[in-house]
Amino acid sequence: MKFRISLSLLTVLFLVHTAAFSQDKNFYVFLCFGQSNMEGHAKFEPQDTTGVDKRFRVLEAVDCPDLGREKGEWYTAVPPLARCNTGLTPADYFGRTLIANLPDSIKVGVINVSVGGCKIELFEKEGYKSYVATAPDWMTAALVPYDKNPYGRLVEMAKLAQEDGVIKGILLHQGESNTGDTEWPVKVKGVYDNLVKDLGLNAAAVPLLAGEMVSKEQGGACASMNAIIAKLPETIPNAHIISSEGCPAVSDHLHFSAEGYRMLGRRYGEKMLSLMGYDNIQPK
Repeated sequence: MKFRISLSLLTVLFLVHTAAFSQDKNFYVFLCFGQSNMEGHAKFEPQDTTGVDKRFRVLEAVDCPDLGREKGEWYTAVPPLARCNTGLTPADYFGRTLIANLPDSIKVGVINVSVGGCKIELFEKEGYKSYVATAPDWMTAALVPYDKNPYGRLVEMAKLAQEDGVIKGILLHQGESNTGDTEWPVKVKGVYDNLVKDLGLNAAAVPLLAGEMVSKEQGGACASMNAIIAKLPETIPNAHIISSEGCPAVSDHLHFSAEGYRMLGRRYGEKMLSLMGYDNIQPK
């Protein structure tokens, strides 16, 4: 009898252990954060909401009752991919480009926690508190769904995602509000290092892809920041810069148009695919 009880207990423990580590190695997860261009400023169009492969998923970071989505649940990655009323982002066509080129056995998931108008300081693990305390009312409204702690929400969602898949990379588009700040690469490294530590990642295996601001040739109001962004790989060895050259912008010279987001997103995707060793990349 004692043997049977012990055997049953071992069986239960084995099943619990197996369930705890039922991570799908073929589910590639990517963290996305930044300000309005990563949040999604342009309205998405019919071409952006149709034909989304079910292998491309988004982990909802906030509750969106009108969309029928709940925080912490996976959905087919039909925009919006950030908060409930945001627009098209680079993450949309990043994911589509990966899905178009990866084997059918691979799924791709994104988590997008971004806040329009914010400085990189908003994502500092501790320093965010003083930043939030002085945030303008219009930004506070965007912070409330994240419990006024976007970094904390990103980590919370990332840990949930790690139960299902493997974090393969981090996408950043931020800098307009830090234009001229030569310490920006060091500040980004602080955020990146905290994410690596808090999520138990291997920095050598998790690249950071950082997009440029609207380019000078497109009349970018913050194009001078691109020279500072270019220095990021000097601070983070596994950082890679995504060019915005030729990506159309809108009249405010700060944000990309819907087509600009598609182009930029494809570039993020193409870079990630090349880092994973894929050649003959097909655009999506």
